[in-house]
Amino acid sequence: MSRDGSRERALPVVRAASAGRDTEPAPAPAAGGERRAGEPRAGEGGTVAAGHRSAEACGPAAGGHRSAEARSPGAGGPGAGVPIDRRHALKVMAIAAAAPSLATCAPDGESDAVTIPAPASNPRAAGTAWDPDLIAPTVPWERTLTADELESLAVLCDAIIPADERSPAASEVGAPDFIDEWVSAPYDGNRRDSVLVRGGLVWLDRESSERFGEGRRFRDLTAGQREAICDDICFLPDAQPGYEAAAAFFDRVRDLTSTAFWTTSEGMQDLEYVGNVPLSRWDPPPPEVLRHIGLEP
Repeated sequence: MSRDGSRERALPVVRAASAGRDTEPAPAPAAGGERRAGEPRAGEGGTVAAGHRSAEACGPAAGGHRSAEARSPGAGGPGAGVPIDRRHALKVMAIAAAAPSLATCAPDGESDAVTIPAPASNPRAAGTAWDPDLIAPTVPWERTLTADELESLAVLCDAIIPADERSPAASEVGAPDFIDEWVSAPYDGNRRDSVLVRGGLVWLDRESSERFGEGRRFRDLTAGQREAICDDICFLPDAQPGYEAAAAFFDRVRDLTSTAFWTTSEGMQDLEYVGNVPLSRWDPPPPEVLRHIGLEP
């Protein structure tokens, strides 16, 4: 919402996400991870420093005991590498797929860097809506909203989250495209949302014409006129008779717009969200906090 409070008047209640609804979830957005509209994730190679040490060679296992395999000499005699056990090998493969590079636990200069390219796709995934390839995600269904509907939807998204001094408007970070992908998904819940959203866009234009002049559409109204309509449908429990369906439509678009906006880097910066960020250090709570919660005398 805008910092001057203008957004609060139109939208007194903003759902932070669409969690808790009974619609079936659509597959992960095409961008994967932190989503930015129109930005596909490219497969990148990674480098893993593969030394001749097992995890046990870098330090004792829990309890200070090494396995029999680590205690016994290798088949190659003196100088042969300690065998890598199955558990450690699985860890290395899993981490290699997720991280661009790893530093070996061996001392500097005692290992060779081996390039392990990240997989371009998951060969075991069918790449369909029911079995998506999450390594190289795509949207396997056709988008259903028309260009005209997307234009109207963009105006509504920007009425919900307009641009301000801290962040861009919802349409600028791809909220209409996100909603288009959502309502086009071949799941029962998403299909119900498609009917709700497309019917709601028609209602907005009809209501605009009835209130502000024949032939006027929602996108043609002033900000104040659009806000007047949104005020009447922004909270379903307070909707007047005859406005219930429109309020349900607005509630759904608001949830989807919020989900789209606050899962982008711009949206996270707007929230001042600091999660999913690597930290070089972590300072524990100060003593007065620990005393307050009873963890320190």
